[in-house]
Amino acid sequence: MKHKSVWMHIGAGSFHRAHQAWYLHRLIQQGDDSWYIALGNVRNDATPMLTELAKQHGEYVLETVSPEGERHYETITSIKKILPWDEKISALIEQGSQENTKVIAFTVTEAGYYLTPNHELDLTQPDIQADLAGQAITIYGALEKILTARVAKHGKPVTLLNCDNLRHNGERFRHGFLSFLRQKNNHDLSHWVEKNTTSPNTMVDRITPRPTPDVRERVKAATGIDDHVPVMGESFIQWVIEDDFINGRPKLEQVNVEMVDSVLPWEEAKIRILNASHSCIAWAGTLIGLNYIDESTVKEPIYQMAWRYVTDNVIPCLTPSPLDLANYRDVVLARFSNPYIKDTNQRVAADGLSKIPGFITPTLIECYQKGITPQATAILPALFFVFFERWAQGKLPYTYQDGVLDEALHKKMMLSPDALTQFITNPTLFGELAQSTDFQQLMIKTVADIKQWALNNH
Repeated sequence: MKHKSVWMHIGAGSFHRAHQAWYLHRLIQQGDDSWYIALGNVRNDATPMLTELAKQHGEYVLETVSPEGERHYETITSIKKILPWDEKISALIEQGSQENTKVIAFTVTEAGYYLTPNHELDLTQPDIQADLAGQAITIYGALEKILTARVAKHGKPVTLLNCDNLRHNGERFRHGFLSFLRQKNNHDLSHWVEKNTTSPNTMVDRITPRPTPDVRERVKAATGIDDHVPVMGESFIQWVIEDDFINGRPKLEQVNVEMVDSVLPWEEAKIRILNASHSCIAWAGTLIGLNYIDESTVKEPIYQMAWRYVTDNVIPCLTPSPLDLANYRDVVLARFSNPYIKDTNQRVAADGLSKIPGFITPTLIECYQKGITPQATAILPALFFVFFERWAQGKLPYTYQDGVLDEALHKKMMLSPDALTQFITNPTLFGELAQSTDFQQLMIKTVADIKQWALNNH
């Protein structure tokens, strides 16, 4: 496979295997096998899955399910190489430095970029500090080592492709990475990155829950394949990419990837309508004792929270748009209502400390700029506050996962008598609104309303 081009992917989660790997598999199905994926991880949390995947030669079954309950099974064949993990990420470095590796893509979640609300690299984060001292815990530390080896070998250009739900994801990752290199005084690599890489913005979409044991059972019953690492997702899928690849790319337009000049309208609609509503539903559902997104979405008060947030505040902020935003809202809420996906509130409720500034605060700020009081949007951070308070009290029904959570610090804050004041005056979460009396009063009232609602409905 030496002559073939390699798409190296960092981030071996379910989403990559249900999304990017599926598109490259479709190309292979069409007879274009000029690209394949080499898959690895920066951290060792995916090692058991990668070990099983290696035993299956990178192949696995993807189960998709429509809102009507139609299930479809497909063996995905685009991952031809598994990059085993070690502390020195040596397999990633070796693959990334190969001349035929022409795209390095990654899914490390929103929190994995360690950005402040002003989109600057947060140098106070312990993981960033560790990488500045020479480790490779974050995408930045990993890429520094990979690209240093690449430059030493041949210095051929490479596209660095962000596939996460981060607004302006290519630009913001790139700014963070270059800031990291400058902070390390690695100016030679910084100059090389500026000249020899591109970072297109992308918008990715497919709801992909964490696989549960019953997926494996259904796959075996339907296909006869005893797949140890199957993955499942909804039937809906979308990928929009700015066509700015520096060293060639797969013919993604042949498999319905939208190659565009600017991803902005799609990205804003996705992040504000889909991602923010998803979190709203997960936090609200958890507060009234529900476990799944679909059962939470079909509860009328929760459906209304999400619907009003989009209708009253997001659509006015995003108009004019080339997309039919009202239709997009309805499609999204229908997808969330799919009873066959069984996406958990736990998965979607994660990373709230990054989602508030990333997905929600921009709408709050723009509403005030337009003279609109963002009552419908204020419900989202209010839900998270009550949810987060329960986390601090040990009253959540599951473990809360958050990439920027400082357990001791946040527990202390949320258990203090002035927890709400500290929360709503936090510029990391709310930017300029942290100093706004109007916003503070709106939040105090909204949090009280949510607490009452949760009490009445639990």
